[in-house]
Amino acid sequence: MILIDPPRWPAHGTLFSHLVSDSSLDELHLFAAAAGVHPRAFDHDHYDVRQSTYRACVAAGAVEVSGAELVRRLVAGGLRVRTPDRAPKQHTVVPGLLEAWAETVPGQGALGRDLVRRWRQEHRHYHDVRHLADVLSGLERVGADAADRPVRLAAWFHDAVYDGADGDEERSAALAAELLDGVASAGEVDEVVRLVRLTRTHDPSRADRAGAALSDADLAVLAAPAARYDIYVRDVRVDYAHVGDSAWAVGRTRVLDDLLGRERLFATRYGVAHWESAARANLLRERRRWSA
Repeated sequence: MILIDPPRWPAHGTLFSHLVSDSSLDELHLFAAAAGVHPRAFDHDHYDVRQSTYRACVAAGAVEVSGAELVRRLVAGGLRVRTPDRAPKQHTVVPGLLEAWAETVPGQGALGRDLVRRWRQEHRHYHDVRHLADVLSGLERVGADAADRPVRLAAWFHDAVYDGADGDEERSAALAAELLDGVASAGEVDEVVRLVRLTRTHDPSRADRAGAALSDADLAVLAAPAARYDIYVRDVRVDYAHVGDSAWAVGRTRVLDDLLGRERLFATRYGVAHWESAARANLLRERRRWSA
C-alpha cells in the first residue's frame, strides 16, 4: 500500500511530505512515476513530495496517515533504511580518500587534492567521490593488494573526466597519461591508461587479473542492497539529466539487457561468489520496472 504523511517538513521554501510503500520499493517507484514525482526525490526508503504535489498523490491512491503511522508501517514492512545503511555524504569520504592517495603515491598530495576536486564537481551525482571510495574498497575485497599500484591509480582516474558523454573513458585515460608523467614509471602509466579504457566495456580477458579486479570493483554497486541500488539508479539518471526521458528509457533498457545477457557479470572469484546473484536480482528488478 502507498502511504503519505501530511506536508509539514520545511525545506526550499515549501513543505514536504513523505511518500512510501509498506510492501515494496517497486510499488513505490511505479506509483511515484505515474504521479509525476521526480526520480531525484527518492531517498532510500521514501520520496520527498512537495506540498503542491500532495493532493495529486492522494487523488492517485496514496493513503493519508500520520508521520508516526507511516514510519511504523515502513518498519513493519522491512523497508526502513537506518542512517548507517544510507549512502554517505560526500564530505565524509574525502579524508579517507586523501589518506589512501598518500599511501599509493607518497609526496604527491597536490595531485591527490586535484583529483578529489575533479570527483567533487557539482554536476556529478553517482560518479562522485563516494563512487571512487567504493571502487577502492571493492579492490580490497576482490584481493587487489598494495603492490597493485596501477590498478589503484586506474581507480582514481577511471572517471576523473566525467560529463556523461561518449568518450569520457578516453578523456580520463588521456588525463592519466598527462598527470602521471614523471609521477609513475612509463610502464605503470601505460597500464593505468589501458585499465581506464577497459572500464568502457568491463570485459577483461580471463588472464587479465588487474582488469578483472578493476572491472568488478567498478560494478560492485550492482550488488548493493535494494535501497542503495535504487539510489544508484536515481543518481545515474540525474547524471544524465541532459538526456530526455524517452531516449533515457531506450538507452537504460539496452544497458540492462546487455548486462543481463552476459554469462557472468563479474570476473574475479570473489565477485562471482559474493556479488553475482545479488546484482542479477537488482538488474532484473529494475528491468521489470521499465517493462511495467
